[in-house]
Amino acid sequence: MTAPVIEIKGLRKTYGSGDTAVHALRGVDLTVHRGDYVAIMGASGSGKSTMLNILGCLDVPSGGRYKLDGIDVGSFNETQLSLLRNRKLGFVFQSFNLIPRVSALGNVELPMTYAGLGRRQRRERAEAALQLVGLSDRAHHMPNELSGGQQQRVAVARALVNAPALVLADEPTGNLDSKSSGDLLGVLGRLNALGRTIVMITHENDVAAHARRVVRLVDGEVTSDHRQAPL
Repeated sequence: MTAPVIEIKGLRKTYGSGDTAVHALRGVDLTVHRGDYVAIMGASGSGKSTMLNILGCLDVPSGGRYKLDGIDVGSFNETQLSLLRNRKLGFVFQSFNLIPRVSALGNVELPMTYAGLGRRQRRERAEAALQLVGLSDRAHHMPNELSGGQQQRVAVARALVNAPALVLADEPTGNLDSKSSGDLLGVLGRLNALGRTIVMITHENDVAAHARRVVRLVDGEVTSDHRQAPL
């Protein structure tokens, strides 16, 4: 069997010390296998943002172990973590994070530029990713010429181009209207059906209903972890 995409054992994260210490994560265990689609839910202060940052190698735990695609990242320095993020992770943020004066195609090409791919290969893969999210006809539009839903789909295409082991989506529908949210969740569902592994952070039950599995955090601990038939 291949290694799980995510394997967490006894994960802890504490901010501060002594009486003022904040225990954001308290010994979390979590395993996510290839091809899964997981929604991590929780109220403000539950630890879900901390969990996202650690899963995305943007922060390091205070204790416990995290393996990403079989790689134990615990001893990695910042340069190694940066390389790992580029090769193994694709991010979709609530605020899109597109470069304003760069076309949709150019935004999608950006992670491959950092990875050192040649221009022709970047262009081919970026065009294929935009086609996958239904935006081939918007490739040369600037972000301000796209709707919010279209901008988020460009962000999804950008997250896919390096064929990451894991796509992390942080409240991806947070800035979208109901129709655009539905379109985006449809794209994520189709990508998962093609074998992409997705972990989505959300506080909305109707968004989490599109995932195959829902993990709930309360005060830094997993209180439930169940599978469901996605919408």
